[in-house]
Amino acid sequence: MMGTMSVRPGRRDRSRQTRRIVAAAIALTALGGSVASAAACDRGNNRELRRVRAATAKYHRIPVAERAGYQLGWRDPEIPIDGCIAHPTDGAMGYHWFDHDAIDDISLDPLAPEGLVYEPLPNGRLRLVAVEWIVPSEAWHAEHDEPPTILGQEMGILNPALGWYILHAWVWKPNPSGMFQNWNPDVTCP
Repeated sequence: MMGTMSVRPGRRDRSRQTRRIVAAAIALTALGGSVASAAACDRGNNRELRRVRAATAKYHRIPVAERAGYQLGWRDPEIPIDGCIAHPTDGAMGYHWFDHDAIDDISLDPLAPEGLVYEPLPNGRLRLVAVEWIVPSEAWHAEHDEPPTILGQEMGILNPALGWYILHAWVWKPNPSGMFQNWNPDVTCP
């Protein structure tokens, strides 16, 4: 008959086990802190995005956007932006209405984006899907060393020919690629 044998760990084994438990506890505490920090950041961002939605809700109607100073396309004939903007593989943005005066300065206001982006619908109508903040890079770097940020996001230059720092926020249509990505795979151009 075989009996069961109880083995108690030696002092060295207990010490090693204790160090592992302490290391795991520290890692979990740090992870919990970063998860809590990320959650707080998301809550703050969601709050800001709700404010952006509230400020831009009136622009679902294009005539209202136009009365507020937004115009279809960009005014430089050498760099026309008046059609539906699409990427061959990453999706599309849509049609852009710009506040040309706001683009000319370097101030950024989360509640007053320089661009409004409209998605073409099958019935021929356009639907507001995103907003865009725009800053001319040359003017920005005359006063700043780092790229501009808005809503905690660093802006980037998508088209060097334009020389604009931009940031999209898909506040009116979910973007599977991410809230602040340039292209939305769920938007198509005709």
